[in-house]
Amino acid sequence: MGHSRQDKAASHDRIVRIAAGRFREAGVDGLSVAGLMQEAGLTHGGFYRHFGSRDDLVAEALDEALAQSRATVTAAREAGAGYDAIVAGYLSPGHRDAPGAGCAVAALASEAGRLQGRPREAFTRHIEASLDGFLRLLRETNPAATRADALLAVTAMAGALAIARGVSDPALSDEILQGVREKLAALAGPAPSPGV
Repeated sequence: MGHSRQDKAASHDRIVRIAAGRFREAGVDGLSVAGLMQEAGLTHGGFYRHFGSRDDLVAEALDEALAQSRATVTAAREAGAGYDAIVAGYLSPGHRDAPGAGCAVAALASEAGRLQGRPREAFTRHIEASLDGFLRLLRETNPAATRADALLAVTAMAGALAIARGVSDPALSDEILQGVREKLAALAGPAPSPGV
């Protein structure tokens, strides 16, 4: 019995992880439950052994996608990255080109307004945490940074990444990433003087 519960829990976690990636690639409405279950190596009929409804899956998968986004920033911070490095990593071609493993906010921002209940609350909590985190990051190099600066950084990053993914011209996409990266660098305060 314990083994069966462990298998079910492992299958459940696998479904949620896969769905979190698929949401970032295709959006909430672009997810096929049948395709998801097949990718997880399970039958379509088994879905309801794991979730009461598609909405339950959406809530859990969004929580997972947002948690993965937070974990990426946390790992960068633990490795010593500051504001500039985090912005540069976020607004990079590599991040742009890997939506399934990238930021859930940039991938799902256009859909967030249509979410209800738990998913929308999770999205809101994630944005609040991101604002707090970016304000702390900014204040490491610019003690005068404000919440408005953090708002600008968070929203410009997510918006720039989403637009860079959406345009068909690769040069324009790169220009969007680089231009926003350069403008956001100014929020961290003046560059240190040489020799300091």
